[in-house]
Amino acid sequence: MAERDLTFFASDVHLGLNVADPAAREARFVAFLRSIPATRTKALYLLGDIWDFWYEYKHVVPKGYVKVFAAITDLIESGVDVYFFPGNHDIWVYHYFESLGMKVVRDRWLVTEIDGKRFVLSHGDGLGRGMYGYKFMRAIFHGRFFQVLFSLLHPRIAFGLGNTWSRRSRLAKRAKYVFKGESEPLYGWADGIAAKEKADFVICGHYHCPYRATLSSGAEMLLLDSWMDGSPYLCFSPKSGMSGSLL
Repeated sequence: MAERDLTFFASDVHLGLNVADPAAREARFVAFLRSIPATRTKALYLLGDIWDFWYEYKHVVPKGYVKVFAAITDLIESGVDVYFFPGNHDIWVYHYFESLGMKVVRDRWLVTEIDGKRFVLSHGDGLGRGMYGYKFMRAIFHGRFFQVLFSLLHPRIAFGLGNTWSRRSRLAKRAKYVFKGESEPLYGWADGIAAKEKADFVICGHYHCPYRATLSSGAEMLLLDSWMDGSPYLCFSPKSGMSGSLL
């Protein structure tokens, strides 16, 4: 049996966002999932905003994405651990993903060891100093009271609202963000958490732009791009280190 020596990372596919070519974007993501060598892969980390809007009721989930779920469950059944981090667009994940075998990470970040290296993994939204308005809205969306109120809406209304919010997002407007390096709140957070956890890598998404830097602790900070125009991912191997479309 082949050694499981590969770990993959991806984020910000924004499935369902009706911008550019949604069908082609979904097809690229399915092709990526199918290209992962299941017998050699230890884990796949999906770092949030894989869906542009997700809300699941007790007996109702968004339609579609059959090929995506089929590819993910095939990986799981082949022995690959698939971790899902809720992002700021696919916040309302309750039990459906776990029923498929995915491991949902509900903490803001995960510290884990992979083949002798320490990783800090997160979607990346709202981390660091400032951003008080965003953090306030995030707390509301994550609050149980608001979620119960939203669950009272008919799915047609709820998904209509969700899609309206999505169309107003920066990504939907195709506004390209340039990560400002050391002046960014996320950079400061990454620098601090890497030193505290003695991490080798800090990997996030959310900003929709590729970025790579060496932090003061010596850890590498890596930001994944969105899937609007390509198929960005990272792959770690203890033999060859970090590789992928970003590097």
